[in-house]
Amino acid sequence: MDFFEAVSNRRSVRRYSETPVEKEKLEAVFEAVRQSPTWSNRQCPRFVLVRDPADRARLSELSYVEALMAPMGYKANPSQKALAEAPVVVVACADPSESGQVRGQDYYLVDTGIAAQTLMLAASALGLASVFVGIYDEGKVKALLSIPEGVRVVGLFPIGYPLDETRKDRPRRKPLAETLFEGKWGA
Repeated sequence: MDFFEAVSNRRSVRRYSETPVEKEKLEAVFEAVRQSPTWSNRQCPRFVLVRDPADRARLSELSYVEALMAPMGYKANPSQKALAEAPVVVVACADPSESGQVRGQDYYLVDTGIAAQTLMLAASALGLASVFVGIYDEGKVKALLSIPEGVRVVGLFPIGYPLDETRKDRPRRKPLAETLFEGKWGA
């Protein structure tokens, strides 16, 4: 699958088959991720691959944070099942001290965001599915996976083969004229 096809076909998938993800595919995904650009080439993103079913189930439990979700009316995180069912969960981390900050902008978030996009597109190109999970109890995730103090958890990414046929329709996107301006904002 070429790059533009991978971009167009990628969907957020929350239901996964039990089919294991081949080691070669994961290596190919992370070889692509390793090539992602970072602030001053400091390469701060780190990843933990979680395959153990008990640890994936615990990550699922930790992805509901009542204080964050209850005010929005959620009784569960829509991606909780994905964390438990996907054969692999990638925990994206970063060490802020290995990145930079300019005018209050923490670049470890940008660095890891770029790597995460590469992760999701590379997975898509190889016929795998993924979804970004951004709500979790960071302290408990770090304790579960022995992530050192000072390292931040930036996101959780279930990865695997979709359980059923993913949507063929594309999610609605704003027209380019609403998102791209030439010369000046709104032009």
